[in-house]
Amino acid sequence: MTGKAKPKKHTAKEIAAKVDAATTNRGGGKAGLADRSGQEKGGHAKLECPLCKITAPDLKTMQIHHDSRHPKIPFDESKLNNLHAGHAAESSKPKPGVRGSLKK
Repeated sequence: MTGKAKPKKHTAKEIAAKVDAATTNRGGGKAGLADRSGQEKGGHAKLECPLCKITAPDLKTMQIHHDSRHPKIPFDESKLNNLHAGHAAESSKPKPGVRGSLKK
């Protein structure tokens, strides 16, 4: 047991977790805003609701949204806007969740 005046040292596990958190792109903040909005192919938002313009990543999520927000209108899969249909993929764009720092 350490005394009050003796500082505790950081463990290797704690330092490795801090390095991992600092160098892994989680897709958040301003850097991930375009990715989350679905403006470019590779974004999280694939489908757009034609009624309220909210975005969803897949058909199941959009159906859940439609059942809860628009219960009086029947769900029609053909009316959904596919945001990924007209965009080409960029291979040089960093994807969310990719390990590695951008500041090499």
